[in-house]
Amino acid sequence: MGMPELEIYSMIGAEGFARLVAAFYRQVPQDDLLGPIYPASDLPGAEQRLRDFLIGRFGGPQTYIEQRGHPRLRARHSPFAINQTIRDRWMQLMENALGKLRCQATPKKSFGNSSMRCLRS
Repeated sequence: MGMPELEIYSMIGAEGFARLVAAFYRQVPQDDLLGPIYPASDLPGAEQRLRDFLIGRFGGPQTYIEQRGHPRLRARHSPFAINQTIRDRWMQLMENALGKLRCQATPKKSFGNSSMRCLRS
């Protein structure tokens, strides 16, 4: 049985999420599908927003909601042509990012349909 999602932050902290999101965004600029969606000038902002969102989603401080309000993920992403292929690529890059980090625990399917390992080193 996996750990409850809201306990992930207590295990890996802000630093674990910062490492995960940084590893994810290092892949984005050269990716043929995701790269064009992310303007280079906004990569640092996108990284901060994803980091804050994930931290709040998995039991940490609610900085994302305090600064931006309810996530409204569908509405926020509606300007982009996101299809199954792009969704799958996003998941692939996130899994790649997780694979680059040393992990000690396995949360239950925390990021969609794939098993994700924790980030604690």
